[in-house]
Amino acid sequence: QVQPVESGGGLVQAGGSLRLSCAASERAFNSYAMAWFRQAPGKERDFVATIIRDGGLTRYADSVKGRFTISRDNAKKTVYLQMNSLKPEDTAVYYCNRVDFTLRTLDTWGQGTQVTVSS
Repeated sequence: QVQPVESGGGLVQAGGSLRLSCAASERAFNSYAMAWFRQAPGKERDFVATIIRDGGLTRYADSVKGRFTISRDNAKKTVYLQMNSLKPEDTAVYYCNRVDFTLRTLDTWGQGTQVTVSS
């Protein structure tokens, strides 16, 4: 197992944008689907978005559909999450992970990156 490294979080006003990055050291990075999850204070960690290994198919949680875009660069072993039109309810720690087709995570969780959206 490997531990992803998330970055790009910060404090932003409602309506603003952020781009998160997730770097993986797994040699077979381009053989796996990747996903972003988030955990708000006092809540369970929830699915946000996933992308298949070649980037040709993506899926999103209803709460972020139309506002967030997941993408990946297999040469850089990095997956991104472009977040637009941010809302206060998007405030959470964001994590990425390799996943199987059931969205079961395959690696230990990294430190995550904090996203705070002020109203």
